[in-house]
Amino acid sequence: MNQLSLGRFRALQTASTVGGLFTILAVDHRDAMRVMINEAQPDTVSAAHLTDIKLSVIRAIAPLATAVLLDPVYSAGQSIAQHALPGHVGFISAIEAQGYLGDPYSRQTMMLPDWGIAQAKRLGAAGVKVLLFYHPHAGEATERQEALVADLLVECARHDIPLFLEPIVYPLDPAMAKDSAVFAQERRRIVVETARRLGKLRPDILKLQFPVDCRYESDESVWQDACAELNEATPVPWALLSGGDPFETFQKQLRVACQKGCSGFLVGRALWREVVEMQGAAREAFLQGEATRRWQSLCAIVEEYGRSWHTCYQTEQVDDHWYATYQAY
Repeated sequence: MNQLSLGRFRALQTASTVGGLFTILAVDHRDAMRVMINEAQPDTVSAAHLTDIKLSVIRAIAPLATAVLLDPVYSAGQSIAQHALPGHVGFISAIEAQGYLGDPYSRQTMMLPDWGIAQAKRLGAAGVKVLLFYHPHAGEATERQEALVADLLVECARHDIPLFLEPIVYPLDPAMAKDSAVFAQERRRIVVETARRLGKLRPDILKLQFPVDCRYESDESVWQDACAELNEATPVPWALLSGGDPFETFQKQLRVACQKGCSGFLVGRALWREVVEMQGAAREAFLQGEATRRWQSLCAIVEEYGRSWHTCYQTEQVDDHWYATYQAY
């Protein structure tokens, strides 16, 4: 069993259920939400409009969640200042920038200017999240991304805050679409190997894609086998991301993933996608009705089948002198 510092252990407690399961609302979307609102002219979507949608979702769902994944630009400070985020609910701060250097098939993750691990910790975050475009066989691009993760983990240890690492896989061939049938045949192998390699660096939690592209493979026995392989390859607790899949698909994925060792979910668009086209009473009715029902069904799956992160981590032993060696940052 892996050992966590007291601070990181406590932070994971504040982001999970008493039993060690993650039911996390994701509203850290930035450019992706702009595209959802106005695909033709995303740059015309105002910051105020993004914040308004995000705070509506947070007010409705956050009281039911163990934590909320927020971005510092449009939601983290705003949700606190406007009392949208309940005091008993933890939050995780995204720290990566929206843009990436290089071509789309050898992306280098960049951190958001003027924001990072120290600022997130100071604001009271229960963790930081980094989205990492990654392919285990991309040569120098792979090495750069792994070096970045290693540096981030040193900084997280310094500030005693957990890292939620979100690797997103992509095809090496620029001519191959990531949603193609050809890449679907490679997805399982790449997702599993990604979890294996990045897991060795010991991020606290891996936020993982479902290992099967369900548009091309509907056999749930194949899903089960793939999730079992993924769990075996992952040396740290993992939670499932929704990745924009339809809610009904994500619901099925979550059940299979939890049956095979997943510790919960971080769900965004699959839960609240429709609200970007709604306003006022219609938006509120959807959030209090359909979105809440969706949320409750996902939580029920996690409670029934999820594996507690407590099975992977224990904290250091303490005595009446423990505080003397607990280092301040």
